[in-house]
Amino acid sequence: MVNFEQASELAKNFSKKPTDAEFLEFYGLFKQATVGDVNIEKPGLLDLKKKAMYEAWSSHKGLSKDAAKEAYIKVYEKYAPKYA
Repeated sequence: MVNFEQASELAKNFSKKPTDAEFLEFYGLFKQATVGDVNIEKPGLLDLKKKAMYEAWSSHKGLSKDAAKEAYIKVYEKYAPKYA
């Protein structure tokens, strides 16, 4: 089983690009695991990409960094066969 650091490095080097929804799964958990609860201002309504990224991160509010790391590894293991 890979650890969080390995999973995040391996995910960055996928041979194919995950879908936007899959990317947001990774992004939200990565930010929660490395920073903790969302600590930035919510982007404006017209910035759809940043708004989606903010919401992906915010959806994990209250999750501990360790729990977020475990969840990130599970998401990595779910998509690795498809993209590695």
